[in-house]
Amino acid sequence: MTSALNWDAVMGWFHVLNDLSLVYVIIPFFFVELVRYAFLKRLSFDVIGDSVANVITFVCFVAIEYALGILFVTKLYFWIYANFSLAHLSLNWVTIVTCVLLADLMYYWDHRMMHRIGVGWATHTVHHSSPHFNMSVAYRFGPLDAVFPLLFSFPIVMLGYHPILVLLSEVLVQQFQAILHTEAIRKLPRPVEFLFNTPSHHRVHHGSNRQYCDKNYAGMLIVWDRMFGTFEPEVEPVEYGVRQPINSNNPITVFLHGIQRLIVTIVRTRGVGNKLRVLVKPPGWSATE
Repeated sequence: MTSALNWDAVMGWFHVLNDLSLVYVIIPFFFVELVRYAFLKRLSFDVIGDSVANVITFVCFVAIEYALGILFVTKLYFWIYANFSLAHLSLNWVTIVTCVLLADLMYYWDHRMMHRIGVGWATHTVHHSSPHFNMSVAYRFGPLDAVFPLLFSFPIVMLGYHPILVLLSEVLVQQFQAILHTEAIRKLPRPVEFLFNTPSHHRVHHGSNRQYCDKNYAGMLIVWDRMFGTFEPEVEPVEYGVRQPINSNNPITVFLHGIQRLIVTIVRTRGVGNKLRVLVKPPGWSATE
């Protein structure tokens, strides 16, 4: 477990798990879901339009992410690794597994923060705004979704994990999340449902039902929600979407509606202090509370 591993081999494994999963899991399963929609007489222009909007938001997100990565993020990761890292850990099975676990734990807290502060929700609401739930929704991203995770990535780098391993681990957590966006899989065996995030748990997370709001933030392991008091089982049918529906498949509207709503709220809020509080208070907060 502690024997040194070859970087090329590790990169190859992550390439199969992260990049190629789009080809051998996501796209084929999405077509299965379209067939299922058709069989259930739920395939409509709205589902197709929503899926197209999801893909376009993903393209916009990737463009922003690549720009950040090339110009800023990767260099910052390596700068922190060179100057503030407690140690430089070797590449072996122990560091790979623990890095993935830490990335998953940090994802939980990053995800929870994006639901609980105004500026975080302004970007993350894009992901929750679809009234449907399928593989394409997994790639429905907001404009700042690549920014906030940095706050939770830097501590992992400071512990001594190589920046590339940290980035690969974070992408793995995201790709695991992608396969959870489906209604085709109901409940999995109890041990799996207890330990891991599953489609059932993630459907709850996407629910606008009152008891489902702000629950099941997990990436890969649902044990984080069980530990920190945010777990909710799927009981009643899930109502997907947000409390204030956008009622649009226009990709620009989908991608920017959260930021636009945040700006409107700030403009309408009186007092500089209260305007700043809108950014960090939970969504829906008002100065009259």
